Amino acid sequence: MFGTAFSFTASDRKFTFLQFIEKLMAVECDDPVKEKAYEPEVVAIGPCHRGKDHLIQMEEHKIRFLQLLLQEKRENDVKKYVKVMRQLEERSRKCYAEPTDLDTDDFVEMMLLDGCLIIQLIRKFAMTTLIDDPVLKIGGFHGILCRDLLLVENQLPFFVLWELFQMIDIPSQQIFIYITINFFSVILPGKGCIRDNLTSLMEVKHLLGLINDCWHPSAVEMKAYRKKTKKIEWSFMHCATELQEAGIRFKKSEGNCIFDIKFEDGIMKIPTLEIVITQNVFSGTQLPLSSFFPGRSLNHVTDYMNFMDCLINSPKDVELLRQRGIINNWLGNDEVISSMFNRLGDSVSISRFSFYSEVFNNVNIFLQ
Repeated sequence: MFGTAFSFTASDRKFTFLQFIEKLMAVECDDPVKEKAYEPEVVAIGPCHRGKDHLIQMEEHKIRFLQLLLQEKRENDVKKYVKVMRQLEERSRKCYAEPTDLDTDDFVEMMLLDGCLIIQLIRKFAMTTLIDDPVLKIGGFHGILCRDLLLVENQLPFFVLWELFQMIDIPSQQIFIYITINFFSVILPGKGCIRDNLTSLMEVKHLLGLINDCWHPSAVEMKAYRKKTKKIEWSFMHCATELQEAGIRFKKSEGNCIFDIKFEDGIMKIPTLEIVITQNVFSGTQLPLSSFFPGRSLNHVTDYMNFMDCLINSPKDVELLRQRGIINNWLGNDEVISSMFNRLGDSVSISRFSFYSEVFNNVNIFLQ
């Protein structure tokens, strides 16, 4: 199914946070439409979708962005960029699960044009010079573009992007991470933290991998989680309205990472979840479902999905959480959100030892 994509094993499938929101929409769609979820809507990155008719228009913008870069750097040709891309060609080809029939010239051209488009979009957005660019003048286009750039079949190796960024801008990992997250913030549903054991960008496989690595619990929560000497199995928890009737209060956490959920003294503190799918349909299809990641010891995103699924059984639960500022529902329909959460169980494999096992158990102890 993944075609010419980065190779991941099926047994290690875990969701990124972006996929959580995308999965909410995907469960509402018929199977034929779900198949389209793996296809980009507006731009092809890498060899898998290259040359498809509905993506041709963006090829002109790729060339235009490269020309704008040359103007910005006051350079007359692309020789130095082509030279570096040629040096990375063999290494880049090995990153894809299946071989491509592109010859060296075409492959190098693809690397340069696709890489330049991504880097310049991110840089220009950070400098606010992208706002008036024709590529984003269509309402909702930014969100669709972001989702396309985070499809696993629509990636360049990350070292290609990093090499280009170092040639074009200040070679700072911190700056690159910051402006990248800033660009994708239009579709991200809350605050995340950089993976605390991420020591170098060279560990990142692709752009989607970077977003995943920047969407983790806070360092404080991770430290507390690792300090636990005994793993706790999670147990069933009642929905939000039932918990409230039993005396538990809900409160929005201010300024916290979205994964940092606490239960103390009868109060459930949960950071705000932004369900911002106002741009989910530009051509009539549902949000694209992105990639799956290699297994890691922490399964926090799936655990978060399961936790919220427990809290939400009906529109009344959504209404309660919305009134407390825990859910910011841009869809404007509590029933739609409730329905989407109720059907998440079809797509999520529940962890035996949840990141939130202690919260589950403390709630149940409080109710005894």
